[in-house]
Formats: sequence, C-alpha cells, structure tokens
Amino acid sequence: MLQARILADLIVIFHAAYVAFVVFGLLAILAGIVFRWGWVRNIWFRVIHLTMIVIVVGEALAGVPCPLTIWEKQFRIQAGQTGYIGDFLGYWAHRLLFYNADPWVFTLIYTVFGLAVLAAFVLAPPRLSRGKVSGEGARPPAPAA
Repeated sequence: MLQARILADLIVIFHAAYVAFVVFGLLAILAGIVFRWGWVRNIWFRVIHLTMIVIVVGEALAGVPCPLTIWEKQFRIQAGQTGYIGDFLGYWAHRLLFYNADPWVFTLIYTVFGLAVLAAFVLAPPRLSRGKVSGEGARPPAPAA
C-alpha cells in the first residue's frame, strides 16, 4: 500500500513537472524572442515542447483522459485512499493541477494554449545551430574560374 501511495505521489509530481515545462516553456520562449536569448530556439527544446502540448491537445480533442491521471487514481485506490489526500507534495501538486470545470473548458484552454505554442514555433522557428542560420561557419564561395 505504501508503494502505491508513493507511486501516486510521484505521478502527481511528474504531472506537475510536465505542466510546468509546457507553461513555463512557452513563457521562456516568448521572453527569449523579446530578449534575443539564443537557447530558446534550440531545435530539441522546441520540438519536445511542441510535442508535449500536441499530446495534451490531442487527448482533449479526442476525449481521452490523461493516462497520468488514470494511473494516479489507480494507485490511490490500491493504496486504500479515497480522495487525493497524501503527503504534502502530492497534495499540493494535485491542488495546483486540477480544477472543477466542464470538460469543454479544458479542451478550449488546451487548444488555445497549443495554438499559442504553434504560433511561437512558426513566428520564432527553432534553429539547428546558431552558426548555420546566421551564415557563420558556412563555406566561402568557390573562386570563379
């Protein structure tokens, strides 16, 4: 039972980290555009960020519940818990993540946020490397024969 409770709390913490990466990632990208931070155009960061929100939006549009939520609830039941009570971290991570609203509200929020991420991806596209985009490191033109 203790193992199930610990697993449920770990899932909540991972879930919170997932949400934080998506939300704060977009804020960092937008700030990076304004302040010209090169790291926000890293291709891996941007593709992972976009993929993560696409998964959330896809689940919401398809009406598929989040697997993390399902697993957490299953572990809570296995641990003999009826609600979302638990240790401090698990309790507060859960309180920050979940709100009571109709499912369409969340689908709308996820979709709008996903479109914002996609817009940032298009308006400030990621770069493979700094040198290739700016022309640094490119071969000099061949001399005319």
